[in-house]
Amino acid sequence: MLRPPLGGSCAPGFEGVRTAFERNFTAHGDLGAAVTVLRDGVPVVDLWGGYADAARTRRWERDTLVNVYSTSKGMTALCAHLLVDRGALDLDAPVARYWPEFARGGKGDLPVRWLLSHRAGLIAPRTPLPLPAAYDHARVCAALAATEPWWEPGTAQGYHAVTFGYLVAEVIRRITGRTAGAFLRTEIAGPLGARVFLGTPPAEHPSCADTVGQLDARLLAERHPGVPRPPLASLADHPLAAAALSLLSVPTGDVNSPGYRTAEIPAGNVHASAHGLATVYAALGGGELVTPDTLAAMRRPQGRPGEPDLAMGPLAPPGTDIRWGLGYLLNTQGRAGPNPRAFGHGGAGGSYAFTDPENQLAYAYVMNRYGGGTTGDDPRHAGLVAAVYEAVGV
Repeated sequence: MLRPPLGGSCAPGFEGVRTAFERNFTAHGDLGAAVTVLRDGVPVVDLWGGYADAARTRRWERDTLVNVYSTSKGMTALCAHLLVDRGALDLDAPVARYWPEFARGGKGDLPVRWLLSHRAGLIAPRTPLPLPAAYDHARVCAALAATEPWWEPGTAQGYHAVTFGYLVAEVIRRITGRTAGAFLRTEIAGPLGARVFLGTPPAEHPSCADTVGQLDARLLAERHPGVPRPPLASLADHPLAAAALSLLSVPTGDVNSPGYRTAEIPAGNVHASAHGLATVYAALGGGELVTPDTLAAMRRPQGRPGEPDLAMGPLAPPGTDIRWGLGYLLNTQGRAGPNPRAFGHGGAGGSYAFTDPENQLAYAYVMNRYGGGTTGDDPRHAGLVAAVYEAVGV
């Protein structure tokens, strides 16, 4: 296979990351991608390459933006933690203190903490919404406020694949009067100079790469050939999984449309560059955004070791140990390197970003060819992370 056009640089000693990045194109099917690693705030890896569209007419550049799917959740959660740090949000207070309508359906005492830790039982509205509803924040939030939980809140975890974003963002909006996208832009990404957008301005759309491949249960089943997985039809046998994925249904190809890019879907349509995500995670791990107490709380386990995930467990690879902090995937399986205290979030398709404060590292990988899943089970990401820590000597 011909090597794609590549750009960027690696610090001495990190050449193995470049080799792994090139291998992603020649052996793992990458179309366009970028990876950035900051150590103690300084770039040691900043690579990009390939193409921003399926026709290979636009080269991927350093500032190329791409939809990172659920890697978005880490950015939305960070907005909430800034409010915690400033004393404006109490994670143990009822959601209804900030959002009074939320008390309906027996949820009057449900604490904010359970929204961030996937323990609220609100994976979807009980009454299905039509396809375009994902674009209508107010409509989704009104439906969730009226919904009775799918299980007793606090007793179990279940990945809120789409509703996580609406729930957390609505609390942010009720406190600040701003959408999560506006808060992210003015309080985090803008001051850091990070190219990370929730609600991507039209002026930035020419910089957006097209996502190639569509999120559906068939791809979930196919991303690990030879590993038994439920076929598409079997979602009917897993009603909680089907419910959790229900709001993902946007029209085919719509993820590359101006309407999708401009919308705010806080759990799943942040458009970012690898450098932008790594910049935010470096600031987080380096103590620039929150206090040490808040940072410690963000990565404190909120569930029990080995606890099943009621919503997405049936679709996860066998043996997956999904454990959540407050809005972040904890590093129980080493998907973010050897430090068990590293934390971040991955996205459907294969993107992943995390911070490792103990090793002064921040990492982000983004791409546009749909591949692995939210938990970091993608060989492209795995090869890069292995090469990073080999270079660091950890």
